[in-house]
Amino acid sequence: MGESDPPGMDLRKLRAHLDSALPGLVRADLHGELIAGGRSNLTYLVTDDHHRWVVRRPPLGHVLPTAHDMGREHRVISALEGTPVPVPGTVLSCPDSDVIGAPFYVMEYVAGTPFRRAGELDALGATRTRAIVLSMVDTLVALHAVDPVGAGLADFGRPEGFTARQLRRWGKQLDASRSRELPGVDELHRRLAARLPDPPAPAVVHGDYRLDNMLVDGADRITAVLDWEMSTLGDPLTDLGLLLAYGSPAMPVGSGVSDAHLAAGYPAADEITERYARGSGLDVADLDWYVGFAFFKIAVILEGIHYRFAQGRTVGADFDRIGEVVPGLIEGGLARMEGRG
Repeated sequence: MGESDPPGMDLRKLRAHLDSALPGLVRADLHGELIAGGRSNLTYLVTDDHHRWVVRRPPLGHVLPTAHDMGREHRVISALEGTPVPVPGTVLSCPDSDVIGAPFYVMEYVAGTPFRRAGELDALGATRTRAIVLSMVDTLVALHAVDPVGAGLADFGRPEGFTARQLRRWGKQLDASRSRELPGVDELHRRLAARLPDPPAPAVVHGDYRLDNMLVDGADRITAVLDWEMSTLGDPLTDLGLLLAYGSPAMPVGSGVSDAHLAAGYPAADEITERYARGSGLDVADLDWYVGFAFFKIAVILEGIHYRFAQGRTVGADFDRIGEVVPGLIEGGLARMEGRG
C-alpha cells in the first residue's frame, strides 16, 4: 500500500482491478479517504478528480465473514435499483480478497446528509425535521412493498420462523459476550420467547433502519438508504420496531448512540406507527413485542462492543463508555413488554 492509501484500501490495486473489469471507467489516479468505519463495514470515498465512487469492505481483522457479506449488500442494492426505494447505483462487486485484502464492492456516490444528532436537525427547524422523518417512514413502507420475487430476491433469506430464529441468534450473541451482570436481560429474553407474534407476509427487511443510515438532500428528500449488511427476507415489523426503539424516550443517549429523536419536530411513536400502518396495511397489534425485541437486539450489539473493548480488541470514539448504555436498553425493553414506554 502507498503512503497516501487510507487504512484497508490499496488504491493502486483498486484501480488496476477497475481498469481490467471496466476499461475507461477510471480516468486518472485514484485518491480516497475512509469516511465511516469501526463497528460496521468500512466505507471509502474514492475519486479520480472526474468522478466519485463509494467503496465498501469488511472491517479490518474481521472474524465472521457472514456478518460482513459484501456480495449480499451488493445484491440487495442492485435488486432495489428502479424501485421506489432510493439506493445508490452499483458499479462492481469483487469477491476476491487478493485485490485489496478483502471482498468489496463499488457504488455510485450519492450526495446527502446522514442526520445523527438532534442539533443537526434542530438547525433545520421542527417543520423540516417532521417532514424528513415522515418521509423515512414512507420509504420503509415502500421497501416492504417490494415484491421479493419480482426483484430477484426470492432466495435472499429464510422467512419461515424468522422471528424465533432472530431471537435465538441474538440470545447466542449475548451468551458469547457475557462478562458482567446485566440485571433483567435474561428476563427480557424469556418474555420475548414466551410471546412470539404471528408474523405478516415476509418482505425485504433492512435490519438496521434508522435516520442516520440514510442520506437526505437539501430539499429534505431521502436520496439513498445505506448500510444493508443486515438485510434479508423476514418479518417487516422488525424494521418498524427498531425504528421506534431508536426514537423512544427510553433510548439512552450518549456513548455514540444517536439522539436524533430528541430534535424538535421529531414525530411521536403513535404518529409514526399510524402512518406506517396506514401505508402498509399491516396489523401492528403486536408492536410491543417488536419494540421490546429491538431494545434487546441493540443491547446485545452494544454489549458485544463493550466486551471486545474490555478485552482490548476494539478501539474507537465512545467505545470506552458504550457499556453504560446497555442497562437502560434492557429496562426500555422490559418496559415495552409490560405495556409501558
